[in-house]
Amino acid sequence: MASATLSSCTIPLFLLPPILVLLFLFLSPQNEYHLTYFLYSSTFFSSTKTSNTTLPENPSNGSLGFSIYKISDHKQSSVKPPLMARKHDKKNSSLTRIEEDLARARAAIQKAVVSKNYSSDKEETFIPKGCIYRNQYAFHQSHIEMVKRFKVWTYREGGQPIFHEGPVNNIYAIEGQFIDEMDFIGKSPFMAKHPDEAHAFFLPLSVAKIVHFIYQPITSKADYSRDRLQRLVTDYVEVVADRYPYWNRSGGADHFMVSCHDWAPSVSYANPELFKNFIRVLCNANTSEGFRPGKDVSLPEVNLPFGKLGPPRLGQPPNNRPILAFFAGGAHGNIRKILFEHWKEKDNEVLIYERLPVGENYTKLMGQSKFCLCPSGYEVASPRTVEAIHAGCVPVMISDNYSLPFNDVLDWSQFSVQIPVAKIPEIKNILEGISRDKYLKMQERVIRVQRHFVLNRPARPFDIIHMILHSVWLRRLNFGLPVPH
Repeated sequence: MASATLSSCTIPLFLLPPILVLLFLFLSPQNEYHLTYFLYSSTFFSSTKTSNTTLPENPSNGSLGFSIYKISDHKQSSVKPPLMARKHDKKNSSLTRIEEDLARARAAIQKAVVSKNYSSDKEETFIPKGCIYRNQYAFHQSHIEMVKRFKVWTYREGGQPIFHEGPVNNIYAIEGQFIDEMDFIGKSPFMAKHPDEAHAFFLPLSVAKIVHFIYQPITSKADYSRDRLQRLVTDYVEVVADRYPYWNRSGGADHFMVSCHDWAPSVSYANPELFKNFIRVLCNANTSEGFRPGKDVSLPEVNLPFGKLGPPRLGQPPNNRPILAFFAGGAHGNIRKILFEHWKEKDNEVLIYERLPVGENYTKLMGQSKFCLCPSGYEVASPRTVEAIHAGCVPVMISDNYSLPFNDVLDWSQFSVQIPVAKIPEIKNILEGISRDKYLKMQERVIRVQRHFVLNRPARPFDIIHMILHSVWLRRLNFGLPVPH
């Protein structure tokens, strides 16, 4: 790698990360108190110890929705809050209102499950039905309650480009699209006007942008260490915990981040106690690497072409899909290497390519296939899952330890096929063993589930952004904060 000659005015490379962090967090145009805060802080960030509140454990079986919907007497956390002065009475009353609001939502969901009917203040233009949902009544009423009640406060601290913006194209696009949706006042009806009315709190940081700006230039293998990312996120939490009461009163349980970058899970590794209640919304939802299905949220990976919100719809009807199975992609990770070893360009019905033949169209081939293989790459998630759904192609999940998106609500067994890595040599036999009738039912369910993976700007009911928010909403419903009396 070529070496760079430093001029007398050049900042040494090892000082760049802390200086950039200082600029991003304290010179933010949205942060009117940044100078005052910098003067009274003894470091770049507050040294105030953040709370490590212990909250009730969530179920770990991936069916969080059922634990919520079956609660009859919601138990409040046993954590006792610190004594508060009279000036905090207003905040106490706002917390009381929030918890009462959540209690009403839980009651409405429970009633819908029992009565198998929904209750809404307005006409519902879409009613979830069928076996693609784990519990259609619970989901529908929960979504109604979310639209009616859920408010999210997006912290204003931090400056662009690593806060308040993210990539809106290519494989990390969902990260930036969500930040953009939730980070401009008035754009989303879910945005709280004041933090006291918020049920949840969003940290608008972009791991993709942090890696791009803080980790450049890469001059050695050591530069890939996650320590700078971890320090930056930890310090940001300490800033907001020092300025506001919200992190400490919940131990971070009502706070969340959204990221599709492979490194995102590691933000919490350096300080697991601080982040033990924190909600990480991640594309890299690998349960073998610390992803917690009951607390964290699996984020669909969406590869967006520049200037577009999705791929062209080239899906064909079932009787015009001559290809049994299709995959094209790089030899990333061990699973794909095994797939290529057994199937790469070896079969006329199972079309597996590392590079597409000249003249072939990737999206068109998906639209002509009955089944689309979605093997994990370097990480468990792949944009092919969403691409397959958009193409009306039944996804074939080939992965280990992947917690599927929206698994609290959607029953993936009804519209996808799961093939263990050990059975990759049997792919053709497995898929040919699915009857025509069963395939047609699965394909029809793929068409029905498409609306939950469509990106709209602004977001619309039941689309991908609503589904992400609903996943966070479920986790907020699953615990209560102690209300001072």
